[in-house]
Amino acid sequence: MLKILLATGNRKKVDEMKVILSDSNLEVFSMNDGIKIPDVEEDGDSFEENSKKKALEIAKATGMVTIADDSGLCVEALDGEPGVYSARYSGENATDLENNKKLIQRLKGIENRKAKFITVITLGTPDGKSFSFKGEIEGVIIDEARGNKGFGYDPHFYLPDYEKTFAEIPEIKNKISHRARALEALKKDINNLLKKLI
Repeated sequence: MLKILLATGNRKKVDEMKVILSDSNLEVFSMNDGIKIPDVEEDGDSFEENSKKKALEIAKATGMVTIADDSGLCVEALDGEPGVYSARYSGENATDLENNKKLIQRLKGIENRKAKFITVITLGTPDGKSFSFKGEIEGVIIDEARGNKGFGYDPHFYLPDYEKTFAEIPEIKNKISHRARALEALKKDINNLLKKLI
Protein backbone atom coordinates (compact mmCIF):
# COMPACT_ATOMS: atom_id res chain seq x y z
CA MET A 1 0.00 0.00 0.00
CA LEU A 2 1.40 3.38 -1.02
CA LYS A 3 1.37 6.16 1.59
CA ILE A 4 -0.04 9.35 0.12
CA LEU A 5 -0.17 12.83 1.65
CA LEU A 6 -3.14 15.08 0.87
CA ALA A 7 -1.71 18.58 0.67
CA THR A 8 -4.55 20.66 2.04
CA GLY A 9 -5.44 22.22 5.36
CA ASN A 10 -9.13 22.28 4.45
CA ARG A 11 -10.69 19.58 6.67
CA LYS A 12 -13.84 19.35 4.57
CA LYS A 13 -11.74 18.83 1.44
CA VAL A 14 -9.66 16.15 3.23
CA ASP A 15 -12.83 14.33 4.31
CA GLU A 16 -14.24 14.52 0.78
CA MET A 17 -11.02 13.23 -0.82
CA LYS A 18 -10.65 10.40 1.71
CA VAL A 19 -14.16 9.18 0.89
CA ILE A 20 -13.43 9.24 -2.84
CA LEU A 21 -10.10 7.41 -2.40
CA SER A 22 -11.40 4.92 0.20
CA ASP A 23 -11.55 2.01 -2.26
CA SER A 24 -8.05 2.60 -3.72
CA ASN A 25 -4.81 0.91 -2.81
CA LEU A 26 -3.58 4.00 -0.98
CA GLU A 27 -2.95 4.79 2.68
CA VAL A 28 -4.04 8.41 2.96
CA PHE A 29 -2.51 10.95 5.36
CA SER A 30 -3.08 14.68 5.87
CA MET A 31 -2.22 17.55 8.21
CA ASN A 32 -4.85 16.04 10.54
CA ASP A 33 -2.32 13.26 11.21
CA GLY A 34 0.22 15.73 12.61
CA ILE A 35 2.24 16.12 9.40
CA LYS A 36 3.58 19.63 8.94
CA ILE A 37 2.99 21.00 5.46
CA PRO A 38 4.77 24.17 4.27
CA ASP A 39 2.74 27.04 2.85
CA VAL A 40 3.05 27.25 -0.92
CA GLU A 41 2.21 30.47 -2.73
CA GLU A 42 -0.35 29.72 -5.41
CA ASP A 43 0.78 32.30 -7.93
CA GLY A 44 0.23 30.34 -11.16
CA ASP A 45 -2.07 31.44 -13.98
CA SER A 46 -3.82 28.08 -14.19
CA PHE A 47 -5.19 25.36 -11.93
CA GLU A 48 -2.57 22.97 -13.31
CA GLU A 49 0.35 25.29 -12.53
CA ASN A 50 -0.81 25.79 -8.93
CA SER A 51 -1.60 22.13 -8.39
CA LYS A 52 1.77 20.96 -9.73
CA LYS A 53 3.75 23.55 -7.77
CA LYS A 54 2.00 22.64 -4.55
CA ALA A 55 2.41 18.87 -5.04
CA LEU A 56 6.10 19.04 -5.88
CA GLU A 57 7.12 21.53 -3.18
CA ILE A 58 5.27 19.65 -0.45
CA ALA A 59 6.49 16.24 -1.64
CA LYS A 60 10.07 17.52 -1.51
CA ALA A 61 9.60 19.09 1.95
CA THR A 62 7.90 16.07 3.52
CA GLY A 63 9.57 13.22 1.63
CA MET A 64 6.11 11.78 0.88
CA VAL A 65 4.29 11.18 -2.38
CA THR A 66 1.79 14.03 -2.36
CA ILE A 67 -1.58 14.74 -3.91
CA ALA A 68 -2.38 18.43 -4.29
CA ASP A 69 -5.31 20.02 -6.02
CA ASP A 70 -6.25 23.42 -7.25
CA SER A 71 -9.92 23.97 -7.83
CA GLY A 72 -12.15 26.84 -8.68
CA LEU A 73 -15.39 28.11 -10.08
CA CYS A 74 -15.42 29.53 -13.61
CA VAL A 75 -18.47 31.61 -14.54
CA GLU A 76 -19.09 32.01 -18.25
CA ALA A 77 -20.58 35.54 -18.13
CA LEU A 78 -17.66 36.76 -16.00
CA ASP A 79 -15.00 35.55 -18.46
CA GLY A 80 -14.07 32.65 -16.20
CA GLU A 81 -14.02 34.52 -12.89
CA PRO A 82 -13.30 33.81 -10.11
CA GLY A 83 -11.13 31.00 -11.56
CA VAL A 84 -7.76 30.54 -9.85
CA TYR A 85 -8.76 33.31 -7.42
CA SER A 86 -11.85 31.44 -6.19
CA ALA A 87 -10.67 31.07 -2.58
CA ARG A 88 -9.61 34.72 -2.35
CA TYR A 89 -12.15 36.31 -4.68
CA SER A 90 -13.06 39.06 -2.24
CA GLY A 91 -9.56 39.37 -0.75
CA GLU A 92 -6.91 37.39 1.12
CA ASN A 93 -8.38 35.33 3.97
CA ALA A 94 -11.88 35.90 2.58
CA THR A 95 -14.68 33.78 4.02
CA ASP A 96 -16.96 31.61 1.87
CA LEU A 97 -19.78 34.02 2.70
CA GLU A 98 -17.81 37.05 1.48
CA ASN A 99 -16.79 35.31 -1.75
CA ASN A 100 -20.35 34.19 -2.46
CA LYS A 101 -21.70 37.66 -1.75
CA LYS A 102 -19.27 39.19 -4.26
CA LEU A 103 -20.13 36.57 -6.87
CA ILE A 104 -23.88 37.20 -6.61
CA GLN A 105 -23.31 40.98 -6.75
CA ARG A 106 -21.17 40.60 -9.90
CA LEU A 107 -23.95 38.57 -11.54
CA LYS A 108 -26.71 41.06 -10.74
CA GLY A 109 -28.81 41.68 -13.84
CA ILE A 110 -26.99 39.01 -15.86
CA GLU A 111 -29.19 36.27 -17.35
CA ASN A 112 -26.44 33.84 -18.31
CA ARG A 113 -25.64 31.92 -15.14
CA LYS A 114 -23.70 29.02 -16.68
CA ALA A 115 -20.69 27.98 -14.63
CA LYS A 116 -18.38 25.06 -14.11
CA PHE A 117 -16.21 23.80 -11.31
CA ILE A 118 -12.73 22.68 -12.38
CA THR A 119 -10.18 20.67 -10.41
CA VAL A 120 -6.68 19.70 -11.39
CA ILE A 121 -5.18 17.02 -9.14
CA THR A 122 -1.43 16.50 -9.26
CA LEU A 123 0.45 13.59 -7.77
CA GLY A 124 4.00 14.71 -7.04
CA THR A 125 7.02 12.77 -5.80
CA PRO A 126 9.96 13.88 -3.65
CA ASP A 127 12.31 13.35 -6.62
CA GLY A 128 10.35 15.73 -8.86
CA LYS A 129 8.01 13.55 -10.93
CA SER A 130 4.44 14.79 -11.41
CA PHE A 131 1.24 13.50 -12.97
CA SER A 132 -1.86 15.69 -13.36
CA PHE A 133 -5.55 14.84 -13.83
CA LYS A 134 -8.45 17.20 -14.60
CA GLY A 135 -12.12 17.04 -13.67
CA GLU A 136 -15.03 19.37 -14.52
CA ILE A 137 -18.73 19.64 -13.82
CA GLU A 138 -21.20 22.14 -15.26
CA GLY A 139 -24.06 23.87 -13.47
CA VAL A 140 -25.64 27.28 -12.99
CA ILE A 141 -25.31 29.92 -10.30
CA ILE A 142 -28.44 30.77 -8.31
CA ASP A 143 -28.85 33.90 -6.17
CA GLU A 144 -30.28 32.21 -3.09
CA ALA A 145 -27.97 29.97 -1.06
CA ARG A 146 -29.43 26.49 -0.64
CA GLY A 147 -28.16 23.72 1.63
CA ASN A 148 -25.64 23.76 4.47
CA LYS A 149 -23.57 20.65 3.84
CA GLY A 150 -21.05 22.02 1.37
CA PHE A 151 -18.31 24.62 1.38
CA GLY A 152 -17.03 27.34 -0.91
CA TYR A 153 -19.54 28.13 -3.65
CA ASP A 154 -21.52 24.90 -3.16
CA PRO A 155 -24.73 26.57 -1.85
CA HIS A 156 -25.02 28.63 -5.06
CA PHE A 157 -23.91 25.95 -7.57
CA TYR A 158 -27.12 24.42 -8.87
CA LEU A 159 -27.30 21.19 -10.87
CA PRO A 160 -30.41 21.19 -13.11
CA ASP A 161 -30.34 17.39 -13.52
CA TYR A 162 -30.67 16.95 -9.74
CA GLU A 163 -32.67 20.14 -9.02
CA LYS A 164 -30.32 20.68 -6.07
CA THR A 165 -27.17 22.60 -5.18
CA PHE A 166 -23.95 20.84 -4.25
CA ALA A 167 -24.57 21.89 -0.64
CA GLU A 168 -27.82 19.90 -0.61
CA ILE A 169 -26.43 16.60 -1.93
CA PRO A 170 -22.99 15.86 -0.38
CA GLU A 171 -23.25 12.10 -0.94
CA ILE A 172 -23.98 12.58 -4.65
CA LYS A 173 -21.38 15.37 -4.89
CA ASN A 174 -18.66 12.94 -3.79
CA LYS A 175 -19.51 10.76 -6.79
CA ILE A 176 -19.98 13.38 -9.54
CA SER A 177 -18.00 16.48 -8.57
CA HIS A 178 -15.05 17.99 -10.42
CA ARG A 179 -12.77 16.71 -7.63
CA ALA A 180 -14.32 13.23 -7.76
CA ARG A 181 -13.78 13.07 -11.53
CA ALA A 182 -10.14 14.15 -11.28
CA LEU A 183 -9.50 11.65 -8.45
CA GLU A 184 -11.25 8.88 -10.38
CA ALA A 185 -8.95 9.56 -13.33
CA LEU A 186 -5.96 9.33 -10.97
CA LYS A 187 -7.32 6.09 -9.44
CA LYS A 188 -7.77 4.54 -12.89
CA ASP A 189 -4.12 5.22 -13.67
CA ILE A 190 -2.75 4.47 -10.20
CA ASN A 191 -1.25 1.08 -11.10
CA ASN A 192 0.65 2.62 -14.01
CA LEU A 193 1.77 5.46 -11.76
CA LEU A 194 3.00 3.06 -9.08
CA LYS A 195 5.18 1.29 -11.67
CA LYS A 196 6.72 4.66 -12.60
CA LEU A 197 7.25 5.61 -8.95
CA ILE A 198 8.92 2.41 -7.80
